[in-house]
Amino acid sequence: MSDPRYPIGEFRFEGTLGESARNDLIGQMERTPAELRSAVKGLSAEQLDTPYRRGGWSVRQVVHHVPDSHMNAYTRFKLALTEDQPTIKTYAEARWAELEDTQRVPIEVSLDLLDALHRRWTALLRALDPQDWKRTFNHPERGRVSLEENLAMYAWHGRHHVAHVVELRKRMGW
Repeated sequence: MSDPRYPIGEFRFEGTLGESARNDLIGQMERTPAELRSAVKGLSAEQLDTPYRRGGWSVRQVVHHVPDSHMNAYTRFKLALTEDQPTIKTYAEARWAELEDTQRVPIEVSLDLLDALHRRWTALLRALDPQDWKRTFNHPERGRVSLEENLAMYAWHGRHHVAHVVELRKRMGW
């Protein structure tokens, strides 16, 4: 791993996905909550407050960030499925990571939230028709984003943050 910011590499989307690739990504999404829970299992409060890299978020912030981000993404899916090319709102994720709930609420709350969210989200994803995957939303910074691309991004996003914790544990010998 040469860049600790991207332990599994930067996100890349090559274009249209087939049914098999979508199903694989949905499976990755389904496993994200258990994989994050496993990655943080047994960590002490001090370890949870350790940044995964110099200048990076603490493990605690990462754990709270994942459901924050995925709730926004789930909402984007639902907007794109129910509106014609909606323009979504971005959010200041770095500022969200500094809010008091991130500092004070036990990580178990966010792990449980991620479990429930992903159960709903993967149920929705598995129910989509092939044409639904072509629906889009307008992202103020990224332009038009298809639901296929958003699926690929958030499957990557979950693996990306799990890898932050796993790689930190390896480096620290935890």
